[in-house]
Amino acid sequence: MALDPTAELGDLLQALVDIESVSGDEGRLCDEIEQVLRACPHLGVTRDQDALVAKTDLGRANRVAVAGHIDTVPVAGNLPSRRQGGVVYGRGSADMKGGIAVMLSLAAALDHPKHDVTWIFYDHEEVEADKNGLGRLSPADLAADLAVLMEPTNALIEGGCQGTLRCEIETRGVAAHSARAWLGHNAIHDAFDVLARLHRYQPREVDVEGLTYREGLNAVGISGGVAGNVIPDSCVTTVNFRFAPDRDEASAKDFVEEFFPGYEPRFTDFAAGAKPGLDGRLAREFAAAVGGPVSPKFGWTDVARFSAMGIPALNYGPGDPGKAHKDDECCPVDQLEACRRGLAGYLG
Repeated sequence: MALDPTAELGDLLQALVDIESVSGDEGRLCDEIEQVLRACPHLGVTRDQDALVAKTDLGRANRVAVAGHIDTVPVAGNLPSRRQGGVVYGRGSADMKGGIAVMLSLAAALDHPKHDVTWIFYDHEEVEADKNGLGRLSPADLAADLAVLMEPTNALIEGGCQGTLRCEIETRGVAAHSARAWLGHNAIHDAFDVLARLHRYQPREVDVEGLTYREGLNAVGISGGVAGNVIPDSCVTTVNFRFAPDRDEASAKDFVEEFFPGYEPRFTDFAAGAKPGLDGRLAREFAAAVGGPVSPKFGWTDVARFSAMGIPALNYGPGDPGKAHKDDECCPVDQLEACRRGLAGYLG
């Protein structure tokens, strides 16, 4: 059955959830969304693989980009969808087909918005960053004066996002038979110093444009040893640093290196954070139109891609982010309605 953008939002969400779209298999859902968008005479629609860009072109003074990914993590016995007590359950309901339902409903309905709008439905967000559909789209497709990413935020605005880096701290030893341990040196035991430093770590809290971000530095993996009777000569502790958006790549890496004097961190992954952009007029107007408190985003989201282009970007979408990827993933229908009202009130 074709998607109906005029349907009650809970029904529309269930229809979206029931079209399975695990990363790499978004084609059918993209086809269905494209059919809806191309039926709207006020939208110009382009497609890049399984990413869709639909634009109004009314000559407005400002352009707002509203973006959401259509893929999900693998299904875990949570399809088809079901509704219970005003809540829709099913894979992707929170992350982030609830946001997609709101977007699709408004994209079809708002034929004369007060700002020009670019609606972006993209693929491959839940896998490696180099596959992300936003990364394939041209700067012209993404260009806007404000971007709203409809990640789940319990229908409240979350500004910017943390940056993230991962590195490996290796301790070296000397291999020996474990029956004659004194002939070797145990690299796993030496990792105690690395872990002790992390245990003593005190998170920094910093105000960025009126929002307080709390950083985190944690061991997220440890590996070492080759056999049950060998003293290990190497142990690698993987460390993840979630840092406030006032740090750039150089300062984030400098902090980690200074935190582990005497070690040589091997940096394996980095993604910059994003400042909230709340000092800009459009962002302030959006916050006023939506209402409610504005909180910092703890975690990394694709708002960073817009921020890197100099576009202020906010997270705003239905669903509890704590339910994302869980087997009982769900989204309250009243949050769908709240987000639709908030966006419609701003875009008008």
